[in-house]
Amino acid sequence: MNYSFEYIDIILLAMIAGFIFLRLRGILGKKTGFEGKMPTQFEKEFKKTEVSPKQINDNFDEETQREFLKGARIAYETIITDFSDSDNKLIASKPLLSKKIHDQFQEALLDRRNKGHFAEITFIGIKSAAIKTHKKIEESLEVTVDFVSEIITCIKDKDKKIISGNGEKIKTVYDTWVFSKNIKSSNPNWLLIDTIT
Repeated sequence: MNYSFEYIDIILLAMIAGFIFLRLRGILGKKTGFEGKMPTQFEKEFKKTEVSPKQINDNFDEETQREFLKGARIAYETIITDFSDSDNKLIASKPLLSKKIHDQFQEALLDRRNKGHFAEITFIGIKSAAIKTHKKIEESLEVTVDFVSEIITCIKDKDKKIISGNGEKIKTVYDTWVFSKNIKSSNPNWLLIDTIT
């Protein structure tokens, strides 16, 4: 049986939904802590791509890797900037997270809210993204990606006093994220299943 999936289409839909939601909130005058840059001209940058399990496991060639990394970059920026929302809710990134990661992030957001803290994150950009490993484990495909990004980040209290980080200094961040796709699942998403910082 030939399995295929369209991870870029799903990520694009999540990004477009998030963008529309944020635009509506901006029009209604509700302030959020989102300070990242939403990607533009999706149609020009990303195209529909079908990648079979065989391509991941046996023939993950340069073109396939480039297409995967395009989606992974979008997912990375979406998740990082979504985590800075002052509402302490994961909105745009929820479809991109496994239950385990979503619960971990939600717990961190709840802890932040209970302390009266909020994060401000300005996403400068991704300096590099490279596939570290790719493998098939039972019915799942897993791809590990090393990211190097530049971010301005700080945590503020309810009085907007900085308690950690620096609101003016660009910080280089090194992350290793693992994305997974169940080839037998009807869900076509690639999901973030682990993070190593």
